Amino acid sequence: MRQIRSRTTHTLSLLTLVAAIAGCGGGSDTGAQVSIAFTSDAQSPDPVVVDFPVAYVSRALSADRTLTRSARSLDVFEPGASLILKDRAEPSAPEFNLLDIFEADANRFDVRDLAADYDGSRLLFSMRGPFLEDADDDEQPSWNIWIYDLEQDVLRRVIESDTLAEAGHDRDPHFLPDGRIVFTSDRQRRARAILLDEGRPQFAALDEDRDEPAFVLHTMNDDGTDIEQISFNQSHDQDPTVDFDGHIIFSRWDNVPGRDAISLYRIEPDGQGLQRLYGYNSQNTGPGGARSLLLEPAVMEDGSLLVEAISEADADIAMTPLLVDASGHADENVPVFSNLGDAAPGQTALFDTLALDDAPSLAGRFADATPLYDGTGRILAIWSQCRLTETLESGEARVVPCSDAALEAGLPEAAPLYGLWMFDPAEETQQPVVPPVEGRALIEAVVLEDRALPFVRQTGMQDTATLELIDANMGILDIRSVYDIDGADASPAGIETTANPVLTPAAVRPYTFVRLVKPVSQPPREVREVPGTAFGRSRGELMREILGYGLVHPDGSVRMQVPANIPFAISLVDADGKRVSPRHRNWLQVRAGETLSCNGCHDAGSDYPHGRPDAEAPSINPGAPWPGLAAGFAVDAGDTIAAGFAALNEVPGPAANPSFTDVWTDSEQRAPDAAFALRYQDLSTPAPASAACIENWQASCRATIHYPTHIHPIWSVPRITVDAEGEVIADHTCTACHSPLDAMDAARVPAAQLDLSGGASPDQADHLVSYRELLFGDVEQEVVNGALIDRLVPVFDGDGNPVIERDDEGEPILDADGNTIPVLTTVPVRPVLSTGGALASPNFFNRFGAGGTHADYLTPAEIRLLAEWLDVGGQYYNDPFAVPP
Repeated sequence: MRQIRSRTTHTLSLLTLVAAIAGCGGGSDTGAQVSIAFTSDAQSPDPVVVDFPVAYVSRALSADRTLTRSARSLDVFEPGASLILKDRAEPSAPEFNLLDIFEADANRFDVRDLAADYDGSRLLFSMRGPFLEDADDDEQPSWNIWIYDLEQDVLRRVIESDTLAEAGHDRDPHFLPDGRIVFTSDRQRRARAILLDEGRPQFAALDEDRDEPAFVLHTMNDDGTDIEQISFNQSHDQDPTVDFDGHIIFSRWDNVPGRDAISLYRIEPDGQGLQRLYGYNSQNTGPGGARSLLLEPAVMEDGSLLVEAISEADADIAMTPLLVDASGHADENVPVFSNLGDAAPGQTALFDTLALDDAPSLAGRFADATPLYDGTGRILAIWSQCRLTETLESGEARVVPCSDAALEAGLPEAAPLYGLWMFDPAEETQQPVVPPVEGRALIEAVVLEDRALPFVRQTGMQDTATLELIDANMGILDIRSVYDIDGADASPAGIETTANPVLTPAAVRPYTFVRLVKPVSQPPREVREVPGTAFGRSRGELMREILGYGLVHPDGSVRMQVPANIPFAISLVDADGKRVSPRHRNWLQVRAGETLSCNGCHDAGSDYPHGRPDAEAPSINPGAPWPGLAAGFAVDAGDTIAAGFAALNEVPGPAANPSFTDVWTDSEQRAPDAAFALRYQDLSTPAPASAACIENWQASCRATIHYPTHIHPIWSVPRITVDAEGEVIADHTCTACHSPLDAMDAARVPAAQLDLSGGASPDQADHLVSYRELLFGDVEQEVVNGALIDRLVPVFDGDGNPVIERDDEGEPILDADGNTIPVLTTVPVRPVLSTGGALASPNFFNRFGAGGTHADYLTPAEIRLLAEWLDVGGQYYNDPFAVPP
């Protein structure tokens, strides 16, 4: 047994460590390492208690009892923590504050995220400090990862270099079974490099709330070398742990419009195989449907997960420990497909009397829980009994234990008194390990015990084709059928008929292209201040870019290259370039050389699991043989048409232009469908992508649409028809009718009350008039005495009587002629465009279609550009560095 020994003296090497930390990243790049120099303790372990060391974090409890934990703020800094090592799990065992080695600075550190090596020999944790008086937040030291080696009695910072250590905040470390460390960090190591490829400066991109840099998963060696980013979310990825099969399980914040969830995901240690694991649709599982966030997963000995559920309504550090059956369920009431019919829930509270809200509960409050691996199923937990505040007749307040009567009387909850306890759920017993102390709170704890090493997962990307993808920084997206909606066939005539190009022409198939959309990283304010007006009407969508297009094959299959190491989403697009699928509401990623495979798509209202291949229903796509295909279009048995196309032509990369050629139809049975392309080259206005990318797409290519640059110029493109003598017989230039002045510069009402002219809008000077008119509500106008003014109409009450102006006593107000004065109001005009997308804007686009009043006024390329701009959110700018300073 390892014993934690009481402190005696410090060695000289400690001075180097303290100096390096106090320098906050400055000074020489010397190693942060010190021997703790404990002396021996002769106390023998009690044979009836668990014989292993524990570590825990303790800190002072604030007067208002608010010890906060925020899953959405990871760069917090609350100095005053103590990191306690305890010889074994019993109250009388010796203990030592590891931070005492910092002497005068001991109370100026924050410590979190305790983890242990698999043999219990090393303690891993995050530490920040020392706190610097009179320094701004951005001048404080960063979060660093530290290791204390119990056997060697040495504490060291994992990243040796002061400069490198201070280059980002590093949190939530966990040992991988191969000896490396997985952690979350705002370093965004690979994402910064891709920013350079995009022609932008390097910076740590903000989360989607634009509050702080996004923390995403990285790995490194235990000496701080070979730091590699493995996840590419736009908001936080945190709390990684390792399952027995070697997968990393972690908590991901999905934070796009319509989603604000923190649930469990899993990923390979090299960043491949990102997928949902559990709880994506199980957020409202607290009392009364309250939202709860799933954090800090830990693998139990039986393979289930111990998860901490945090109530959004609760500002305290309290949580509910849940047991989650992720192997059999994808959500609380959603079994995996192989487990359909299982009525058991996917999650159960470890203690069913515990409340997950602000109300006090007889079961008390938990702040942390971690499993033991000794075959007992026990839990080491930080817990406080339920305590209430009773006011005596004398006015004196005293703390009393909870009872049913006291709870019914509505006594307010007293500050929790957290101690460290050993819980045995099977025996329904608990024993104290560290008794609570008034005025202090224990925050988290970890057991340093020997346990089984998880499987070490290896990468296998070695074939020639894969190496070529790695060199190009590309992966592959492989969708078996977009007509597969949670295992149901949603194709127009059934998959076998729809997939037969002879029986089902392209015009009948609802999907022609797949569009890849990428979020645009938002810089910190010190890099670039981006006003809210830059995002336009749909601020929640932030900014978006288009990576390119691929074909949807007749069976709904897709197989195409996609850029690696970036977050992206998928949209299904029709032949006009309009999105016909809902917006994809979570970010996908591929690593270089990886193939990301999925069966199909998901209905947001479905109870079936999605985004997790091992949980989904079997594919509706049976694969080859496929009748009706052209001669020479060979598809191996069971393969998709997209796979057959890729085998014949190599896997295509995304293209800047959606382009259709019927390569499938057997010409002896019917004529192939006509080819077409919606080309940026056909625009007479600036294209949103460079000529080089349009002609030869590369992994760094983007289509970035800005309203002032790419959309507004469309309205003034000359659209004049002349006769044989050159006389103008029709002028369909948009601004010829949709402007407030006629050809003689006289005021007029713009056609359809829609002004597409330029100039700063009187409603928002940062926007052009045309943008506000298209996307924001307005009022009708009329010309009065040569001036264009808002039209006013009388207001009528519910009985149809005109409403008149009245004084404070309710008496009618009369004009100079003794007549009542009617109350007048403006007439609203609804916007003609919706940031919901092109198909959500039919009053606009239908005018330009066959039979519409403006048929053929706009070109197919212009319709395509307008459609994709609206489909990604109708933003004013889609690059923060294009916004005028």
